[in-house]
Amino acid sequence: MTPSPMRGAAAVVGVADLHYKRGQAPAGEHRLVLEAIVEACRDAGISPREIDGFVSYAGGDLSGPVLGADLGIRELRWSTMVWGGGGGGAAAAVTTAATAIATGQAECVVAYRPMAQSDTGRLGYAKYFYDHHYLAHGVGAPAQVCALRTQRMLEHEGVPASAQRALVLAAYHHAQNNPSAAGYGRPLDEEGYAAARMIVEPFRLYDCSRESDGAVALILVSAERARALRPDPAYVIGGAQGAPGGYSSQTENDTDYATAGYGERTDCRGVAGRLWDATGLGPGDVDVVQAYENFSGAAVASLIDHGLCPPGPAAGEVLTFENLIAQGGRLPVNTGGGNIADSFVNGMGLAVEAVRQVRGTSVNQVAGARTSLFIGGPMAPLVSSVLFGHEEVL
Repeated sequence: MTPSPMRGAAAVVGVADLHYKRGQAPAGEHRLVLEAIVEACRDAGISPREIDGFVSYAGGDLSGPVLGADLGIRELRWSTMVWGGGGGGAAAAVTTAATAIATGQAECVVAYRPMAQSDTGRLGYAKYFYDHHYLAHGVGAPAQVCALRTQRMLEHEGVPASAQRALVLAAYHHAQNNPSAAGYGRPLDEEGYAAARMIVEPFRLYDCSRESDGAVALILVSAERARALRPDPAYVIGGAQGAPGGYSSQTENDTDYATAGYGERTDCRGVAGRLWDATGLGPGDVDVVQAYENFSGAAVASLIDHGLCPPGPAAGEVLTFENLIAQGGRLPVNTGGGNIADSFVNGMGLAVEAVRQVRGTSVNQVAGARTSLFIGGPMAPLVSSVLFGHEEVL
């Protein structure tokens, strides 16, 4: 299939990832996101007044008109919220920003997400998704829904539990080189992982993401302008969002129940398939992955859905600790520590780490990385992925 005309039309030129221990941020979400946007603009070498587009996801009142007024921008041309799916819209926010630029609707767009416990509480009980059927049966937290799907993946599909453990241990391994990570200075081994308390079967404590206070922002401009601003822009090679019809919205009656929601069905190409169509690339072309792990099992399922490892028992042969680390692994994953060992601002920090890999500035840099995949919010009602690339990939 012919790659999308959006391929490489926009690039990330500025990033900021501010995070604090949950409940300990020095300010609320409004100030945090403004600080992140200003820092990302500084990284890009532009004035915040040049921003003319805003994209976020997962709801909230900090819209383009609000933030544009705060920043004193010259003109607002684009203001969009990716609806549905919570963290599933994280990668879609980047793709939406790139779409605005590629179609001439805006010239400088920021994709962003703030979180602060003092403003919005915690995500452990997510009222926006759990309807009366869920709640009446004792299901009222993301961990419980993802656990049900993961248990199905382990028992029915035959994916070994060792795949989850390997992903977690790799995240903690990477965090030891990242001074800003919550898991920095707290190495984890197999014995420590196995001894941790059960949260909801099959997830133990270390299978679960951290919630952080903070804000993340990415500044996107056209490819032409990106090359003028900096020598190492991360081009948006392609992206996709959505879900198979009815996925995660018909109260656990999905046909492909054990998947993460990216896969192909007989009647649809699927998010992962459309991603590869848009980029003109395939799973074998990916150098490094940042996979949203609200819970380890969901991330494992997303890697399978994208064709990065085989399904069933064979997944355990690929998803090993040695294969998942940046230092020589065949499939380096979550090289900053991920949501599990670094920080969790609804997963958007993973996008920043994906950009760092293309720039060559990660604390766990993958040698020669030219493509960097960011997978957003697996097992959510809406999911998304975006592939970043070096100029050599265009």
